[in-house]
Amino acid sequence: MIEDYRSLAVFVAIADTGSLSAAGRRLKLSTSVISHHLSRLEERQGVTLFFRSTRSMSLTPEGQIALDPARRMVAAGEEALDAIHAGNEEPVGALHVAMPAFGEQSKLHQALWGFAKMHPMVAISLQCSDIPTDLVKNGFDLAIRLGTLRNSSLKSRRIADFERLLVASPDYLSTHTPIATPQDLEAHDFIAVTQIPSMMMLEKADQTVSFSPINMRIEVNTVNAAKAAVLAGLGIWHLPRSVIEGEIADGQLVPILPEWSLPTLGIYAVWPDIGPQKALTRRLIDHFIAHRSDQMF
Repeated sequence: MIEDYRSLAVFVAIADTGSLSAAGRRLKLSTSVISHHLSRLEERQGVTLFFRSTRSMSLTPEGQIALDPARRMVAAGEEALDAIHAGNEEPVGALHVAMPAFGEQSKLHQALWGFAKMHPMVAISLQCSDIPTDLVKNGFDLAIRLGTLRNSSLKSRRIADFERLLVASPDYLSTHTPIATPQDLEAHDFIAVTQIPSMMMLEKADQTVSFSPINMRIEVNTVNAAKAAVLAGLGIWHLPRSVIEGEIADGQLVPILPEWSLPTLGIYAVWPDIGPQKALTRRLIDHFIAHRSDQMF
């Protein structure tokens, strides 16, 4: 019976992540062990739970019938473990967290390290990337996302805000036409960041101007690379204030149209909507909120 429960938990992980290898990463088991549990469950029950191909796995009718009850079983087990630890003064467990790659010295990153120091019995696995990852497929408990969230199956909570500044290097500005109004931006080169929409909105008092750069000379896929390209004099881009405060202070970067501002964006904690939220995840989110400031990034 216990082996069947374990195999059902593996079955749920495969259904959620879409493959044996992804389920293995989520459960921290080898692909062969995952395959063994699935085969054993199918043999004992005399059914096939997944249609298999070289590229994907999809649920059979029997698998679809079994999935919801199996998920409830896994959710009940997680709820029981949370209840056991809820009364403990010192939390115990593991968290798999995804955060943006830039701003390693940001207050948000520092808040995470503060949480780790406060709770030495909690193991934290952190992956930093500016490209959003599939939380379910890769087994993340929590991710930090910036900007406007797209509709998805993820749950979310806004934990802070961050500001951006439109900037360029003095070298770039000295060799291009002056910028006095938002319309002047049309003649200038911009840096493109793959996963960030190019359109931007500028605000001043009761005025709002939308602008989509035409001359996207350089395209990169990380915020750090965009900052480096701007510093090299290759174009203009908007960057988080906290990431460039030092460069503005020492004159390496110059704010563009300082009387205009870009809308303040949200910093969100997001997590998979596949069962009750882990008590540890809730505790980390509460820690971020308790330690938020005006400039988390």
